[in-house]
Amino acid sequence: MSTGLKPSTTGPGRRSAADPVKALMHRHRELCERAVDPLEIAAGLEAHGVTDRTAVRFRHRDVFALAEEMYARVPRDGETPRPPTAERTPRARADWALLTLLPGALCAATVAGIRLTDGQSRLVAALVGFLAVSLATRAALSRGPLGTPDHAPTTATSTWTYWLLAYATLGDGLLAAAVTGGPDALPTGALDAAWPMATAPVLALTLSCAPAAWSAHLFASRARARLTVSRGLDDFAASVRPLLFGTFALYLCALTALSALSGAAVAEPAVHPQVIALGALLFLARLLTVHGFTHAPAVVLTAAVTAQATALAASFASRLPGCGFLAAPVDGLVALWGPGGIQTLSCGLGALALLIHGTRKLTRASAHARTEAPC
Repeated sequence: MSTGLKPSTTGPGRRSAADPVKALMHRHRELCERAVDPLEIAAGLEAHGVTDRTAVRFRHRDVFALAEEMYARVPRDGETPRPPTAERTPRARADWALLTLLPGALCAATVAGIRLTDGQSRLVAALVGFLAVSLATRAALSRGPLGTPDHAPTTATSTWTYWLLAYATLGDGLLAAAVTGGPDALPTGALDAAWPMATAPVLALTLSCAPAAWSAHLFASRARARLTVSRGLDDFAASVRPLLFGTFALYLCALTALSALSGAAVAEPAVHPQVIALGALLFLARLLTVHGFTHAPAVVLTAAVTAQATALAASFASRLPGCGFLAAPVDGLVALWGPGGIQTLSCGLGALALLIHGTRKLTRASAHARTEAPC
């Protein structure tokens, strides 16, 4: 017998359909509860694939507007935190600023020690200096704008970075000697040795830790500021892209000047292309790592190291009977661009790949959900 009553349309399923934002908040409950401002919710939503087009389905014009409502709906005990202001923008700190100057100062002292000593004393100065510069660089990269958040895995990138720096010091001399049938002895640190050691590139790169940190700080702070005024993910990406190019160019200008000064100070031939290519590669790799993108830097650094190691191996393997053809590409590149062509080409292509990758990753709001690593 019919009662004439209609089915209820006010059940939980109906309410969820009428309030899609509530359902979204339920799926991202942890994100909403731990967020200190709407910007972190917007960045988290973007990281989970929510776009401006998706936000329209939730009756909002963009992800930022959606995040603002989600933040406002989260129940909080006590007083509601203040909205984000310019005070939350990462500021320069004297401790990390001084730490970034330490690698260059210790490297300069090491170069001076190598030039002023001879024999066993020179070897001791080189080993002690290498250890001191390594520890100073590690300290400079442990905090501030170049510090990695949440202990991001950087073991592989650190290993390949040491290789690239060692190649910048000894690689060109070894390759030049290998092409001509050498080397006949180990490097002695003298400029006129059969296997010369180049100190200007490493000196310029360690000195550039300071401008690299300031460039990364400038990028992080300006991007965070634009995150607060952007009205949409596309709008934010369009505003950050020229900022990325500008800070990258600023670092390259500083590195070029330091390369010229270092070459003049130690009386070594200018190697600007190799230094700029290597510096660009390391800076972009670090910038991506700082913002949480560790896979691409590891892959690109591995590729650059592999190319350099392959060139050296091919030069020596060509001395085996019937293997002379292995050195043909290396000999051709050395004849065209000199021994530094291997490093310039491998690091330059790697830097270009990371720059293209960075224009997609570093212009996302989720890349700036956090500021610099804790000091």
